[in-house]
Amino acid sequence: MRYIAAYLLAQAAGTESPTEKDIKKIVTAVGGEADDAKIKELFEQLEGKDIKEIIAEGTKKLSNVGGGGGGGAAPAAAAAGGKAAPAAAAAAPPAEESDEDMGDFGLFD
Repeated sequence: MRYIAAYLLAQAAGTESPTEKDIKKIVTAVGGEADDAKIKELFEQLEGKDIKEIIAEGTKKLSNVGGGGGGGAAPAAAAAGGKAAPAAAAAAPPAEESDEDMGDFGLFD
């Protein structure tokens, strides 16, 4: 995933046809380790293909999956009887978020 993200990032930055060297440079610039075999595999899979067409095909496939969600707030308001939350709960300070909570997750992992 990190290699295709780096490929798309290179294209977004104006490099129409990123090279394996470009991908390795992007991945290592953010502290990731670049696996030459995986980068080579990516380029073999992309050979002779247009990335925009690949994305369009993937989007069509995802549209068949469907979705769900939404509508969660109305039942919560009804359960509260439509009343406002007590002032003490509203005055509670927001919890600070920390990057440390993310464990081993990284954009290019």
